[in-house]
Amino acid sequence: MKLGIYGYGNVGKGVEYACAQNKDVELVGIFTRRDKNEVKSQLGNKVYSVSELKDFKDKIDILIICGGSATELPTMTVDLAKDFNVIDTFDTHANIPTHFKNVDKSAKDSGHIAMISCGWDPGMFSLNRLYANALLPTGVDYTFWGKGISQGHSDAIRRIKGVIDAKQYTVPVKEVVDRILKGETPELSTRQKHLRECYVVVEEGADKEKIAEEIKNMPNYFADYDTTVNFISKEELIEKHSGMPHAGFVIRTGTTGKEGEHKHTISYNLKLDSNPEFTAMATVAFARALYKEKLNGTVGCLTVFDIRPRDLIDMSYEELLKHML
Repeated sequence: MKLGIYGYGNVGKGVEYACAQNKDVELVGIFTRRDKNEVKSQLGNKVYSVSELKDFKDKIDILIICGGSATELPTMTVDLAKDFNVIDTFDTHANIPTHFKNVDKSAKDSGHIAMISCGWDPGMFSLNRLYANALLPTGVDYTFWGKGISQGHSDAIRRIKGVIDAKQYTVPVKEVVDRILKGETPELSTRQKHLRECYVVVEEGADKEKIAEEIKNMPNYFADYDTTVNFISKEELIEKHSGMPHAGFVIRTGTTGKEGEHKHTISYNLKLDSNPEFTAMATVAFARALYKEKLNGTVGCLTVFDIRPRDLIDMSYEELLKHML
């Protein structure tokens, strides 16, 4: 399977590492929008300018698009699906149906295959929500993220005028998580489940009050949460917030039996040292499955719901039966 990386930020670098860990993958190249002479691959892979990408139309099986969900992927994935089989990590949940529709049309019109919203949420958490609902049709779902840095939310802050850099931590309300794990099923607003902590570096003379208000009122990202904005120096951001940890839970509490007499809790959780590297590993696994769908002649846009579990892994069916079933 020949892969290409479009965009060489945190996720792009993670994809490069992921390619090196998967024996059935060949990384054709890294494509950057920056000056290619100023971008150095971590593992010595070839770096190209995005202007050279169309020369690789027949040399890349799946192009992994590593852009930001806030402003880049909604147009980037649609445009690139005209010339390549693509996969992205779009994670603005509220806009997934529209993004799917747009990418699906682009891919079908050009005879390509695409996949959107790969990673852990959306992605692995999406699958676990589906499985839990199938097993416990009478129940309640809860999803918690953190404590950890959200790449998409941090990127959204960085795009505000006057902001130099930013990191945003998503923090679950511990007392609420504990109640649900004990089997309680409270009705919770978005604001009751999570807090958002922002650490922001701004240009000299920037209007901090205006920037803070713009962050707190940003739809789909911060408007529905209790959000704190902390303005700090670049040095402090590097010293205290240079890592990319994250975590999360998907919990479903349901009942079975006569009049729901028996309660059950399904919990799936992740604790990640590197959010982008784990996201990248998930994306490469789904790229493998997408490649198999491509070989079967599938066109249009898929999601994680369309993928057979057996196609995610570089292992024969006999090995799966012997070691994993």
